[in-house]
Amino acid sequence: MSLETTGLGPEEWQAIALSLKVAFWAALASLPFGIFIAYALARWDFPGRQLLNGLVHLPLVLPPVVTGYLLLMTLGTRAPLGAFLQNFGIVFSFRWTGAALAAAIMGFPLMVRAIRLSIEAVDARLEEAASTLGASPLHVFFRVTLPLSWPGILAGAVLAFAKALGEFGATITFVSNIPGQTRTLPSAIYAFLQVPGGESAALRLVLISIALAMGALILSEVLARRVSKRLSGGGRS
Repeated sequence: MSLETTGLGPEEWQAIALSLKVAFWAALASLPFGIFIAYALARWDFPGRQLLNGLVHLPLVLPPVVTGYLLLMTLGTRAPLGAFLQNFGIVFSFRWTGAALAAAIMGFPLMVRAIRLSIEAVDARLEEAASTLGASPLHVFFRVTLPLSWPGILAGAVLAFAKALGEFGATITFVSNIPGQTRTLPSAIYAFLQVPGGESAALRLVLISIALAMGALILSEVLARRVSKRLSGGGRS
């Protein structure tokens, strides 16, 4: 494998494109679940609420390889659930879809936390007023809660996207490091560092990773400030 000293080679572009694809679908697919869980934690009081909150945040404190191992033992082709899904053509292990699933799980706590804080910041009196006027709970959610918490939802999605771009441990454990199929930016950096002369390619990908992550974090901060400004304005009498 020859590595170019200047410019990006085909393998590098492939890793970048796959990372963006995995991160995009990881954030998009988990967003409806993130909104639902965040709303439940912010607005509902039910048995097991703290347990659910703990499970949601568990990937933040578990070693990523543990998460990847659990996914492999659950959704691998030899696992009962994985074998069952394979009968319907649904395969996650050693596929880019599995990389997206692992990345989504790792970024889910960040997404839920940002969305939950945004929903909790919505004045409950506005929701109560809409209910008093005869609006159904779904109508209140889609016409009042969701629009007011939208900046926080976007911030959560961006954070999950950024986390997915940098996910390595769970991904490589669950889907391995297959060029063109599961080799994302972190996996490509790791692979280039294992071969003689790969340092320059690894450095280029490191710089690209930093730029993408910083861009996502800056965007998330801008959205968070919009939420704060809106809340400050809404709190004035």
